[in-house]
Amino acid sequence: MNNVNLVKVEYEEKSILRNLLNLYEYDVSEFNGSEPNRFGFFEYLYLDHYWTPHGVEEEGRVPYFIKVEDNLVGFTLLNNVSCLNRKDITSTIAEFFLLKNWRRKGIGKSVALQLFRSHPGKWEVAQERENKRAQQFWRTIISEYTNGNFEEVMTEEKVVLVFDS
Repeated sequence: MNNVNLVKVEYEEKSILRNLLNLYEYDVSEFNGSEPNRFGFFEYLYLDHYWTPHGVEEEGRVPYFIKVEDNLVGFTLLNNVSCLNRKDITSTIAEFFLLKNWRRKGIGKSVALQLFRSHPGKWEVAQERENKRAQQFWRTIISEYTNGNFEEVMTEEKVVLVFDS
């Protein structure tokens, strides 16, 4: 799809990202069993880790909005925290979310390819073991991107794909 852009989330836009994270956390609650807090919101514990107290991004953490033309359609959060505890991992997709009416239009693939190309190195992409749709999405894109040259690791909770970009 044309006109798909990744736009870094500025500190001043954190509340917008928090709103989208609530929708995301609701979406994935069917896989991870999370529940809303007493105010009816799903909390994302690591949001503040994407900026220091002075509004500067923490090293290795990059929050992006996903936009199609001027429409805000989702977000992705990158970091360098390996769920396999590998020291050679340079980038991981911590979270990846598209609003439902923007899915299955090639946007996710476009975003993934932009991420892989703009952050070269050793990647780790993990999904909940129960989230079969996400696993298929990432296997297909990463297999195509790497010509099948990736490693798949199963942990107790996750399916993790590791590859070089």
